[in-house]
Amino acid sequence: MEGWYRATGVATRLAVRLLDVRLHYSGLDNVPRTGPVVLASTHVSYPDFLWIGLAAHERDRWVRFLTRHDVWDSPARRAMVGMRHVPVDREAPAAAYLTARRLLREGEAVGIFPEAGISHAYAVRSLMRGPAALARETGAPLVPMALWGTQRIASVTRPRPDGTKHSRTSLRRHRRVDVTFGAPLSVAPGEDLTGATVRLGHAMTDLLEGLQRLPDHVPAPGEHAPWYPAHLGGHAPDRAEALALDSVPRSAVPPSWGPPRVAP
Repeated sequence: MEGWYRATGVATRLAVRLLDVRLHYSGLDNVPRTGPVVLASTHVSYPDFLWIGLAAHERDRWVRFLTRHDVWDSPARRAMVGMRHVPVDREAPAAAYLTARRLLREGEAVGIFPEAGISHAYAVRSLMRGPAALARETGAPLVPMALWGTQRIASVTRPRPDGTKHSRTSLRRHRRVDVTFGAPLSVAPGEDLTGATVRLGHAMTDLLEGLQRLPDHVPAPGEHAPWYPAHLGGHAPDRAEALALDSVPRSAVPPSWGPPRVAP
């Protein structure tokens, strides 16, 4: 039944071995082995869902991810269908919500990137209310997550002078990648979704900054580090610059968490 997922896992583990990626997981006990769960993760690189899938499989979970609908217009479509992932149309997200709700009611693990994209600042940006809404309606635990190190493998860069965007990809070996799961949040029936999303934003920020401050992830003295957040001493765009670079849905909850919007 999970043939596509197993094949993807084998390919990912092979890439991990070839690149000698040093994978570190923490907080796995916060992921229930059975029953519905919403995994709400930071998003710092394009293949983040692969790393989350590997980590969650340590708890015998197959995660069904909500993904951008344009991915489904690619050769990966067959695999996405086989892994029961869910396409999301930003202009009409109701269908994705209903599918995710059904999956949770079937006892599945649903993975969501509530930032709806990668922040150029590598700080948790505005969040969609969807994860909190799903947790409130289904009673599923809402588990905040963070990844770090993956942005050094494949992530966004500043736009070129002509305004076009491109990805930064590095096949350098011996990178460290951390995946961490935080304590589950509960969203009570009738709870305000904005307030629940703010709680989620603070939890995700705490997890992300905890990883970013690990010695293995801190830039060397004098190193130019466009892959590290400005508010922690790196050279990525600060949050004020990122506002002009990021594509954020208008309905997202603006951050009251993380670094200030204006650079110090």
